[in-house]
Amino acid sequence: MINQDFFKALVDLESEKGIRQEDFISALEDALVIAYKKATGETGGVTVKLTPEKNAIKIYSTKNVVAEVTDPDKELSVEQAREIKKTAKEGDVLSTEIISKNFGRIAAQTAKQVLMQKLREIERDNTVSEFEDREGELMVCTVRRIEDGNVYVEIGGNQIEGVLLPKDQVPGEKYELNQRLNVYVKKVKNTGKAAQIMVSRTANGLVKRLFENEVPEIKQGVVVVKGVAREPGQRTKIAIHSEDPMVDALGACVGNKGARVNAIVAELGGEKIDIIVWSENPLEFISRALSPARVVKVIQTGDNSAVAVVPDDKLSLAIGRSGQNVRLAVRLTGWKVDVKSESNFDGDIETQTETVEE
Repeated sequence: MINQDFFKALVDLESEKGIRQEDFISALEDALVIAYKKATGETGGVTVKLTPEKNAIKIYSTKNVVAEVTDPDKELSVEQAREIKKTAKEGDVLSTEIISKNFGRIAAQTAKQVLMQKLREIERDNTVSEFEDREGELMVCTVRRIEDGNVYVEIGGNQIEGVLLPKDQVPGEKYELNQRLNVYVKKVKNTGKAAQIMVSRTANGLVKRLFENEVPEIKQGVVVVKGVAREPGQRTKIAIHSEDPMVDALGACVGNKGARVNAIVAELGGEKIDIIVWSENPLEFISRALSPARVVKVIQTGDNSAVAVVPDDKLSLAIGRSGQNVRLAVRLTGWKVDVKSESNFDGDIETQTETVEE
């Protein structure tokens, strides 16, 4: 029979895993009924009662009291019932304890199976409950294993499993067992059998949350992040704006001697970060977004399209290696941007379009 150590284990589960005894006991009672009937061939009514206070588990045969018996396995006549209980009447349900030599073995085997199943179900539900409102947050996790290119981590107070898929891993970044990482919570994946937290090191949101952690003015809402464009492991452009004219958004994000932005760069493994001061004028914003290149002028050429003119010796810097700088500027601003050197620029276009000069 299940002994007191079993019931003590339920107490431990409640404190360690947050699993209520009532939830497990109810599931186990139902499972024991099925297991007993399967083992004995019993077709009548059966109930099982676990009593943690007494470290006891009992099994009962239940039958309905009827005027005329049609199913002896499930029914008793009033006369038969009164032999068990003198006050029995039609409509009652009588329970009599079953003494079974084999029930202890059945109970122990079933308890183990149900325990593992219930643990999986409740941990899945707890995972979903804990993380359903945490999508988009920055969290610290610990690397526990690496298999088939996936990095599995422990995350959250209950050490729930998270997974960092290859597409969410920064190219060139190495992960080691027991390493602690900042990750961005992308999604809670509930398959019905298990729950998994999908986390990322490549999401734009990771950079935004890191800035929130390092820059109090962002956390307070004084400085606002207007957008992020990123090529993980290489370069990020982040657009910021101060809601208070007395607060220098750029200075707040850079920090004293670059301390704040350098901390973020270090967390991202040396990824370069361009901090761009946002402008409500899209052409001025484009000019700033092409930093670190100096832009002579930006000319609108159509709906959400523009030409940025740069000095001849700054053309390669404005475009960036493999077009990266202008590509990130396009993502950040949402405009199609064509970069031209002064010597290759056709000035006639200025007569038909809006121009912003440095």
